[in-house]
Amino acid sequence: QVQFVESGGGLVQPGGSLTLSCRASGILFSTYDMAWYRQTPGKAREKVATAYSGTSTYYPRSSRGRFTISRDDAMNTVYLRMNDLRSEDTAVYFCNSEPPFSAWGQGTQVTVSS
Repeated sequence: QVQFVESGGGLVQPGGSLTLSCRASGILFSTYDMAWYRQTPGKAREKVATAYSGTSTYYPRSSRGRFTISRDDAMNTVYLRMNDLRSEDTAVYFCNSEPPFSAWGQGTQVTVSS
């Protein structure tokens, strides 16, 4: 059974940084492209970073240059380093494969506020 457990969120001031972690289980992690997504109430879930199996990554315009995704296949874990955080980055952050499984974790709340 696939499972994702996210952690590392919190309250941070604008311009600050956070690193999120997500441990996956129930999948052959190294063979999957992994991504971080975020969601705010009333909005569709948005993908903010992708780490392809291997070393390639992709970022949409909203996160490019500020977020860095990385993965540790030995630990079945994917990370998201977020720098220069803005109020619009406030959301619940989730990890999943790309494309995602139907099962989602609880997510981790990131709040950017002074």
